[in-house]
Amino acid sequence: MRISTVLRLIHVLGILRRYQVDKTMALALPKRYGLALCRWINPALWARPQNGLSRGAMLRLALESLGPLFVKFGQVMSTRQDLLPEDIAEELALLQDKVAPFPGEQAEKLVAQSLDQPLNALFKHFDSQCLASASVAQVHAATLHSGESVVVKVIRPGIAKQIAKDLTLLRSMANMMLYWINDGQRFRPHAVIDEFARHLSLELDLVHEGANASQLARNFKGSTLLHVPKVYWSHTRKNVLVMERVYGVKISDISAMQDKGVDFKVLAENGVTIFFTQLLRDNFFHADMHPGNIFVDCTNPARPRYIAVDFGIMGSLTKDDQRYIAENLLAFFEQDYQRVAEMHIRSRWIPPETPVNDFAGSIRAVCEPIFEKPFSEISYAQLLGRLLGIAEQYTMPIQPQLLLLQKTLLNIEGLGRVLYPGLDLWTTAKPILQQWMKEQRSPKRFFKQMVKQSPYWRDQLLAMPDLLQQVLAQQSSPVAPKPQDLTRGHCRLWLFICGLIVGVGVMVYWPLWTSWLVFHDRCGAALLSVGVVIFVLGYGFSKKRSRLCGIT
Repeated sequence: MRISTVLRLIHVLGILRRYQVDKTMALALPKRYGLALCRWINPALWARPQNGLSRGAMLRLALESLGPLFVKFGQVMSTRQDLLPEDIAEELALLQDKVAPFPGEQAEKLVAQSLDQPLNALFKHFDSQCLASASVAQVHAATLHSGESVVVKVIRPGIAKQIAKDLTLLRSMANMMLYWINDGQRFRPHAVIDEFARHLSLELDLVHEGANASQLARNFKGSTLLHVPKVYWSHTRKNVLVMERVYGVKISDISAMQDKGVDFKVLAENGVTIFFTQLLRDNFFHADMHPGNIFVDCTNPARPRYIAVDFGIMGSLTKDDQRYIAENLLAFFEQDYQRVAEMHIRSRWIPPETPVNDFAGSIRAVCEPIFEKPFSEISYAQLLGRLLGIAEQYTMPIQPQLLLLQKTLLNIEGLGRVLYPGLDLWTTAKPILQQWMKEQRSPKRFFKQMVKQSPYWRDQLLAMPDLLQQVLAQQSSPVAPKPQDLTRGHCRLWLFICGLIVGVGVMVYWPLWTSWLVFHDRCGAALLSVGVVIFVLGYGFSKKRSRLCGIT
């Protein structure tokens, strides 16, 4: 471990001790000689602990002092008021947009330097008092010379170096975890940290965030559910982002929305619809959905519209993971626990030797009591504890590529509990999943994919003459071939061409047959018969040519 990493660890332990976080969160650090030494040599531990503050305030100040990585952890936990005491949850909510800001004069200098123009040439007005301040950046109000109201997001100075130090510390702690915990490899700490570091590096690039916003705006163009602010590319650089200023009620301000008569049931259901639309239709979802990044347009209280900001962290899945997630959720909503277990094994989220029936029974025991219950009647603390118990029992490894999705689901559940505790998540989400699965298996989508892939197959067909010429060249020999060898060479070429045609036919035919079989049971037998006939004819013809050519 590097000396700088050791010093950072000592600093972290000192802050935790100073703000009595170990007592607040009932933490018990492992009794290892290295940590004991850090306690003794750390001057911060000799100082008198902070007093006169509530435990929630001390925890918030400790996270702020530790830096952006720890602030983000506090932001995620702030959405789960069901898992935290009320006083701690209220203090952690301040981390969403009320982190201690850096001076406005410094922000003005950074904007002018990044855009390489004087501030008065860029903006008609620039408010040095920040509107909001978070862990990575802060936002200022401004007015363009064209009269448009905008917000200017500025990256905190020196934040990249601080994040790099904390990531180094986390990697060192991951090494310790693997050394101290017998089953530590199951948590894949290095892969988790690498995934986290990748998204953080993208979050520090505001050009990337602007591109994310533009993509999300295209996905929801003309939508009555979600509005995404416009990006002003002429005023955007890597550490400065200028966007349309939006006006709405912060989603955590329940009393303000009640005064405006907002229909909370519609608002909560629309939130679920937006999330699953992003996940399934677009495979591009907002992955930082804490209340500081979501506002509500209350112009039409009966049909409120979401307004999203802060697009630094967006998530997407591979096609396989997306399909597995959708099928798992649908099987879960249909209470088909056997299929849930089979999908977990097929996707290799649990070891392949896991007994399917036992795993299905464990899932059933956890999930069955919560079905058809509103949020207000579900103990997520108890549910989370039992799910973690199952993961440990079946040595289920962490899936780093799904961490953003899990974090987003955690946020959405927390928002659902705040907005409308009576929301029936199962009833709202199940039709969306069923419709998506139906579209994925429909013949229309199959033909659409064929048209999309047609340029690839066209190129392969155009390359066929060259491929045939290569086969003929391999069959040729400087010595005059015997008539029997020549016949066999031509037969091999013929067999190759027949096999290629039959193979392509089967690859094209099989998905189409599967789709029709699922949704048109009456046609299944006929299609199966035709497929068998084609296969038998192709195989029989090839065998006949083989016997004629004397090839076995």
